[in-house]
Amino acid sequence: MNDLAERRQEEKESRRDQILDAAMAVADQVGVDSFTMDQVAKKARLSRALIYVYFQNKEDMLIGLADRAHLELGNRFTAITNKKQTGLKMVQDMGRAYVEFATAYRVYFDAMACFAAHETHINEQNENEARCMQACDRVMGVLVQALKIGIADGSLRRDMGPPEMVALTLWGLMYGVIQIISSKEAVLNYLGASGNQLVESALQLATRSLVSDTKPATKRKK
Repeated sequence: MNDLAERRQEEKESRRDQILDAAMAVADQVGVDSFTMDQVAKKARLSRALIYVYFQNKEDMLIGLADRAHLELGNRFTAITNKKQTGLKMVQDMGRAYVEFATAYRVYFDAMACFAAHETHINEQNENEARCMQACDRVMGVLVQALKIGIADGSLRRDMGPPEMVALTLWGLMYGVIQIISSKEAVLNYLGASGNQLVESALQLATRSLVSDTKPATKRKK
């Protein structure tokens, strides 16, 4: 890539970020379901026509936000795997990190949920769909890596089954926990439970069947 092409690409990414910053701010105020492309254009101080150059429609813009969300969550998961600890501890910390992220950045979580419900055709992806899928694959890849580390260090069972399927199951469980925490506060209060208690209970249940009977190594070599 020559200097001119590289500069144009940087300008394109900068403008895309400007639009997504505006979308994040608007959605944070009015909610993911209620914000409009016109509101985003006004917030970004850009023409409506230019917004549509980068995003085909509102759903496409939400996919752009989901891409950002997966990138940030992937960075948090990667930071966990860089610590000297067992694979079991990594998996547990990732579960907590996912809940903390979703709680702190509700718009990002909602955008991720929209992408999960979005029907993507692998051979017909637009640029935003392809970027988001790649970022999503990275998140799951880091979780699979933690499971494999746990198998290697003895903290997790070798016969757990395919790590990819286990990772998807764990993801689904914590996704459900987040939904309960965010929408069923009255139920939790009625049961005398807190969101943190539900998270820890879910992690205990999720990892109990994965824990190895052998003594794990105390430290993992980098």
